[in-house]
Amino acid sequence: MVFSSILFMFLYLPVVLAVYYICPARWRNVWLFAVNLVFYGWGEPVYILLMLLSICINYVSGLLIGRYLPDARPKAKRVLIVNTVLNLGILFFFKYFDLVAETLSMIPGVDIPTLGLALPIGISFYTFQTMSYPIDVYRGDGHVQRNFIKFGTFVALFPQLIAGPIVRYKDVAEQLDERHETLDKFASGVERFIVGLAKKVLIANNVGMLWDVYAGAPASELTFAGAWMAAIAFSLQIYFDFSGYSDMAIGLGRMLGFEFLENFNYPYISRTVTEFWRRWHMSLGTWFRDYVYIPLGGSRKGLPRQMLNLLIVWSLTGLWHGASWTFLFWGLYYAFFLILEKMFLLKWLDRLPRFVGHIYTLLIAISGWVIFQQTSVSQTLVFFRAMYGFGQAGFCAGRDLYYLVGFGGVLLVGCISSLPVGRSFFKKLPEKLRAVAAPVLIALVLVVSTAYLVDSTYNPFLYFRF
Repeated sequence: MVFSSILFMFLYLPVVLAVYYICPARWRNVWLFAVNLVFYGWGEPVYILLMLLSICINYVSGLLIGRYLPDARPKAKRVLIVNTVLNLGILFFFKYFDLVAETLSMIPGVDIPTLGLALPIGISFYTFQTMSYPIDVYRGDGHVQRNFIKFGTFVALFPQLIAGPIVRYKDVAEQLDERHETLDKFASGVERFIVGLAKKVLIANNVGMLWDVYAGAPASELTFAGAWMAAIAFSLQIYFDFSGYSDMAIGLGRMLGFEFLENFNYPYISRTVTEFWRRWHMSLGTWFRDYVYIPLGGSRKGLPRQMLNLLIVWSLTGLWHGASWTFLFWGLYYAFFLILEKMFLLKWLDRLPRFVGHIYTLLIAISGWVIFQQTSVSQTLVFFRAMYGFGQAGFCAGRDLYYLVGFGGVLLVGCISSLPVGRSFFKKLPEKLRAVAAPVLIALVLVVSTAYLVDSTYNPFLYFRF
């Protein structure tokens, strides 16, 4: 079940909210825990068992760590290590076993059969989320949650379960015990949800169709103009798809009394790659920083060690996104530029006009999304040759002009909407005008988005595969 569906918006969500607010406060987590499992198991009910296993492992680990601390810290550390191995082992088995089996089977004399298991939806997200709990308890950043239902609600909370933002236990621990639902917070959540819905349905879905036209084009047909138009289209699609989902998740959380941290902050206005990754998927970047980069030593042990730490973190970041070596290449691609910036490039960029940094970052990001989305190195190279003037098909073809006319409007809207200019303009309007205009615009966007969903069969969601 996806947020941007008629079933979710007009059946599942109204029932969840109605019963939630009818229930006494002490029963609301019980209700959420139940409907969370229904939401997760809608497509593949068997994986509810995997979700429950993950909840039980981390719940028990948290209890044991809390029991051993502070007097028996070595025992608590052993529990944490075993818990981490179990969590990563489950993730490896379902997500990476076939990749490793296929790779090792390329060695002469080695034949490891693949399992062909369907990837449990959102396993990368909820694995990292559940792992944060025993780590936070061990560090003293969060209290032991002795109520199984509250902990299960944290792990399986449907607004952010499938694709984030990654909510760490310490960020919502108090909200699990007590949260305040208000009319203003609910209205703000509805507005945020509809904004995210518009991003996903009206922009991401439409520019995504343009990317699909060119994605598998042979070298003999992919022109310079077509390659860049497709790459920009996918850069907009993945941004509005994922940030739109994050907006919807944050909005749904507010409707239920939760506050989740922001996940995007206009990444395409960045002047450096370092800044880009501070603005893109911030919950993932924060997770890797707090649970991998800093424990490895961060930047405290000299430049060579910092470079190694960045290489490790970005190798893991790449593989976290998918069970394919192209994702590892994507992670190493970003590690290369981040290391260059740490070494000397940031100082150079600071001395240059701001627009130079913007162009540099956009080129890196757009090219990076080509690596990210293509399933083979060969097709990635086809795109890069065309994008950087070495393609076989020349500068432009008739079909490029055709698609530019057909998709030019939504590309322009996407480019403008990826910048903070619209928000800044709206904030400058008189308060009385904003008070009238905002509900009208939100209602209009909801009607148009709903009409689109009723009429269209194209409604992919990119981050489901992670």
